[in-house]
Amino acid sequence: MQHFPIFLDLAGRRVVLSGGGDAALAKLRLLMKTQAGLTVFAPAPAPEIAAWAEAGRLLLHRREMAPGDALCAALVYAADEDAEKDARTAAIGRADGALVNIVDNLADSQFITPAIVDRDPVTVAIGTEGAAPVLARAIKSELEARLPATLGTLARIGKAFRKAVEALPAGRRRRDFWADYYFTEGPRAMDAGGAAAAKARLPELLDKHARAEADTGHVAFVGAGPGDPELLTLKARKALDSADVVIHDRLVAPEILELARREATLIEAGKTGYGPSTAQADINALLVAHAGGGAQVVRLKGGDPGVFGRLDEEVEAVRAAGLGWHVVPGITAASASAAAIGRSLTRRGRNADVRLITGHDMTGFADHDWRTLARPGAVAAVYMGKTSARFIQGRLLMHGADRATPVSVVENASRADQRVIATTLERLPADLSAARPEGPALTFLGLEPRAACAALPEVQAEELA
Repeated sequence: MQHFPIFLDLAGRRVVLSGGGDAALAKLRLLMKTQAGLTVFAPAPAPEIAAWAEAGRLLLHRREMAPGDALCAALVYAADEDAEKDARTAAIGRADGALVNIVDNLADSQFITPAIVDRDPVTVAIGTEGAAPVLARAIKSELEARLPATLGTLARIGKAFRKAVEALPAGRRRRDFWADYYFTEGPRAMDAGGAAAAKARLPELLDKHARAEADTGHVAFVGAGPGDPELLTLKARKALDSADVVIHDRLVAPEILELARREATLIEAGKTGYGPSTAQADINALLVAHAGGGAQVVRLKGGDPGVFGRLDEEVEAVRAAGLGWHVVPGITAASASAAAIGRSLTRRGRNADVRLITGHDMTGFADHDWRTLARPGAVAAVYMGKTSARFIQGRLLMHGADRATPVSVVENASRADQRVIATTLERLPADLSAARPEGPALTFLGLEPRAACAALPEVQAEELA
């Protein structure tokens, strides 16, 4: 992020603009929505600028900008649409201590003006750092259509009532009140009787929330999916939006953690195969302690919480403490990995079932029904199978599996750095050792990447030889 977004208080402060043409007009239309004192320098201003000056909306000097004209200014806009003049204006602005923007010159500007959705006092700023102005305009248009015109009125009414709401305990009780007002009761009152009705509803709503019972903790066991934030369910997004505490696995993608509320407490409680791990008893204790204290807790697990996620153990700990809970399923790694190689997990004439197995358990390498898995056409998805590849190969060969059985290893399924290693049962340990996958990987026994699947890099066995 090169440009850090902030909201600058311009009330009573000077903003200076040099220019009198179309670029100047566009900036001034936006700046006149603020409470800044606007000063314009233009030898030949457009008629609209002259009219605004006569109406007292800005101060107009019919000359070029000179050194000292930007003293005490917060911002300076160079909008003469002439490279030489704009450079001169920028130099004066910087010398006078102001931040400078040169219209349509991102490289030499100290700040940029974003596209704005105005629902005063609610303001949405959209910036692309100059990379895609058309995209910014498209996003602005979509938000304009989605945000009701009454949103600003509700926000202004709510702002005047904030002091009274401090009677509620800080934290969730206040957030629940405002959520109820802005998304349910406020719009309903506006539709029924306008601003007066929305204002009258606030004291009644405050009384309702003041009489509500004390906060009750709750745990949501949420599947984070394989890593792509766009594969999160809407229900998972909703849980993250309301969480006070997020206790997450080590492999949950940072992009997904970014979706949690800024005020939420993030706690990593990850497990590493044969490496540093948080004990399950400690995770259970964290869940009970935070939810028992009244927090809304999200236990965020990679993939689906019910697939090799120790869900039952954690649910039992929460239930034993008398706390509420629910499960939000997620897309498991097997589904995402099958999509990555362009294959279905089951297929008529090939396999009527699919096994989801783990490469190791609490006692070491996990044992399974190897005779069934070794049959022609069998398909299995092996979770946590990187370190157990040689063990799995040996067990399958021991029970008669074909050495040419196709095997696909999908690393970082659904993520930008997704990678597919296409190999065979015979070459599985050697090819894995050569490819050195460092991210989470799922191993498919009995499936090979579809030739037409061009979604991501693929490492063929012969390339690793």
